[in-house]
Amino acid sequence: MFDIPLLKYKDQGNFFLIAGPCVVENETMPLEIAETIVGITDNLKIPYIFKASYKKANRSRLDSFTGIGDLKGLEAIRKVRDKLNIPVLTDVHSPEEAKLAAEFVDVLQIPAFLCRQTDLLVTAAKTGKVINIKKGQFLSPEAMKYAVRKVLDSGNDKIMLTERGTTFGYQDLVVDFRGIPAMQSTGTPVILDCTHSLQRPNQASGVTGGQPEMIETIAKAGIAVGADGLFIETHPDTANALSDGANMLPLDNLEGLLKKLVKIRKAL
Repeated sequence: MFDIPLLKYKDQGNFFLIAGPCVVENETMPLEIAETIVGITDNLKIPYIFKASYKKANRSRLDSFTGIGDLKGLEAIRKVRDKLNIPVLTDVHSPEEAKLAAEFVDVLQIPAFLCRQTDLLVTAAKTGKVINIKKGQFLSPEAMKYAVRKVLDSGNDKIMLTERGTTFGYQDLVVDFRGIPAMQSTGTPVILDCTHSLQRPNQASGVTGGQPEMIETIAKAGIAVGADGLFIETHPDTANALSDGANMLPLDNLEGLLKKLVKIRKAL
């Protein structure tokens, strides 16, 4: 994988991990969660990128939590980088957000619903940051080559792609594991999002559901078919999380899962 500033253990032959809470809920929570994950990943020699959204733009209901304020959220994420000396990631939804967030993070993530937005991809690319593009739930894996080409043609070859499930009917997603090698054929690392792939969107309550009991199954399969990295949203109290609590992994369960995945990776 290309160089990401501060990314440790990248030459160990292990998969890498993108993990953290769905959204910054307060100014202290990101660092508290990151400290726990760093302790685990350092022990297992897993390259680690901290993830949190500073702003949630895609919510089902107007009264859903969206963040603590853009600058406060971004500052809380940058504090993780500065205190723990690890790379950090957040998602962006517009060219203006890409320019702003690039001042605080190492990796800009393009949400799945926006993976075809040319202005967003081009502006993000021109920041020079690593760009992680999530595959749209409505796209074939092969179609992601066009998103990759937009970033490359904008002068940035630091690109990752993320599989996060494909729309299956109205309120479910399914992971087609053929998509991992298909997207790897673009020459980019491919990540499996083990939590958003298990969402059940647009429920009657207006709050997205999920199947967190299947996270381990999805993660094991992803490592077995050769995913370069895993994306896992995790929270110390999923029942009271302010966003995506229904499909996040309880933080207490992360270490046990990662130990199993490292064994699978070594067996391969």
